[in-house]
Amino acid sequence: MSVRIAVVQPKVDLDDRERNVQLAVDYVRRAAAQGARIVCLPETYPGPWTPPLDYDPLPELTACARELDVHLIAGLIEPAPEGGGHWNSLVLLTPEGEAGRYRRTTPAGPWIYKGGKFWDFGYTAAAELPVFDTPHGRVGLLVCSEVYVPELARALALKGAEILFMPAGLEKKGQWDTWRVLTRARAIENLAFTATCQNLTGAERGHAGLAMICSPEEVLAESPAEGILVADLDLERLRWLRAMQDGPGFPGEKRCKTGVLWQWYQPELYERDRAAALEPGP
Repeated sequence: MSVRIAVVQPKVDLDDRERNVQLAVDYVRRAAAQGARIVCLPETYPGPWTPPLDYDPLPELTACARELDVHLIAGLIEPAPEGGGHWNSLVLLTPEGEAGRYRRTTPAGPWIYKGGKFWDFGYTAAAELPVFDTPHGRVGLLVCSEVYVPELARALALKGAEILFMPAGLEKKGQWDTWRVLTRARAIENLAFTATCQNLTGAERGHAGLAMICSPEEVLAESPAEGILVADLDLERLRWLRAMQDGPGFPGEKRCKTGVLWQWYQPELYERDRAAALEPGP
């Protein structure tokens, strides 16, 4: 079983926020024309990404997913029910409608989203790590620099997530290379496919964007440029790698460690060490 996915790295129109919805629909149409069955847009794209929440992209994006028969991941902020803050959310749309949402959990907040040119909202952390079953594999979602927290991706993988979409926000500047390494590392250590992309606002230089799709064994595609990046994911091989035990006599060639989600996983050891670290000192 193979599925083609696409990540979108758009040029964001900061002067016409609602126009980004039309731009997003156009990107999704182009990705679907290339055969993509799952399309991922960046963090908080097409928005809203800052108050006032004066437009709603979901009706048009939902209609687009239904018309094109694709699964679509879109970003926006939404009011948190208490405290006056906002959730940073990813919405998974299917041809049948909305499948669910992931709301950023890490860090606990408040954090960097207040007072910027692109973002200006009071970030509120959520507390759920959902996994979504689709006809194209089991999907987990994370937001941007959550790639730096390996426990999040591991938790999703242990829940069965096979494809981890981690759409990001803005240019990575000095962190560009580490971000790239971590995107690949999350694929290797979890025997999962990982995918990321980001918004381009026109201020980037050099390695501007970071659109990337990885398997546990290799980088499938990557680009710093505006546009659509596609790759074919071999889910059958991924499931075979996950089922296999590592060791002598492994059948065939592999470019990663197998068995990491069961053969190598020792939660009782980690919990013991965590408890010891929390004990008060002398």
